[in-house]
Amino acid sequence: MNVPSVVVQADELASFIAATFAAAGAAEPEARAIGENLVEANLSGHDSHGVVRVPRYLRDMRRGHMKFGQSVETVIDGGAFVLLDGQYGFGQVLGKQALDIGIDKAREHGVGLVALRRAGHLGRIGAWAERACDAGFVSVHFVNVARSMLVAPFGGAERRMSTAPVTIGVPNPDGDDFVLDFATSRIAEGKALIALKGGPKPPQGGLIDETGQLTDNPHALYGEVAPGEVPNPRAGAGALTAMGDHKGSGLAIACELLAGALTGSGPSGPGEGPYNGMLSFYLNPVAIDDGHEFAASVAQYIDFVRAAKPADADHPVMIPGDPERRARAERRANGVSLPLETWQSLVDAASDSGVAQTDVPHVAPTAS
Repeated sequence: MNVPSVVVQADELASFIAATFAAAGAAEPEARAIGENLVEANLSGHDSHGVVRVPRYLRDMRRGHMKFGQSVETVIDGGAFVLLDGQYGFGQVLGKQALDIGIDKAREHGVGLVALRRAGHLGRIGAWAERACDAGFVSVHFVNVARSMLVAPFGGAERRMSTAPVTIGVPNPDGDDFVLDFATSRIAEGKALIALKGGPKPPQGGLIDETGQLTDNPHALYGEVAPGEVPNPRAGAGALTAMGDHKGSGLAIACELLAGALTGSGPSGPGEGPYNGMLSFYLNPVAIDDGHEFAASVAQYIDFVRAAKPADADHPVMIPGDPERRARAERRANGVSLPLETWQSLVDAASDSGVAQTDVPHVAPTAS
């Protein structure tokens, strides 16, 4: 299928998104953090967590569901663990603050547990695991989204859970890091949004309609969307499905309990103004290495896995993190491709925020 699209260089796109948020009221460092984080998701091949979310962020900010200028507030500091309140700030800022605190705790104690509640959308969680790996730390993250019932439990025909991501990062000092990052729904909500905005259809089996039957129609999640309206994934009568049937459904419930109930952020449920809870563990591998050479063992095992005979000779075996590394290399070189409808929504959002038309990057439509 040929979908009209545009190609934008990553740095130019990040600057444009940052200018949009600055015009909407964000301080320059916060606007830049939001823009760079969203474009990084596009660069990594995760368009569902990229710039397609800009209109929704701005809508939520204008409704008071997300706030500029917020920092994490320490509620409890127990030494190796900490409870933080995000005060509904933007996740691109709060996530970095929580990460830095967790690494500092792990550097001091060998392990750091960070419970973060009431944060705006934290973006692609794999980005935080990648940063922890860059600093030499193992990290594990459980995430939920309060007030964002999108996923039906196994055997159910109506929503009860959020997309509830799980992420694990293991540094490989001698090579590529292991970064496992997935939603516990079969597809991320953003993939349905991309389809609604003119991108590829979501995989069959990722959605159900109101009767519980499988569908690839994104309107099952969003309902009918009026021209110019920001799609609301809570408006449809259908739902996303859980990955792995009962196993993925159980893991999603665990995320709701750990990232939602345990942090005080709250499990998913009805209501407007979704926000994230995240329970993160940071581990210093040096502190637990009694001479068994953790780094060498990681590198050797990754090499061993990659050396497996592929089922398809044209597609070598990869480890989690490889697809993102490949996407970044390709998109850094060739630019970020966006469906024309997505691009137009960014231009409209910028105009609504007060960005001058002369500051909108010039792009030429293509077919992809």
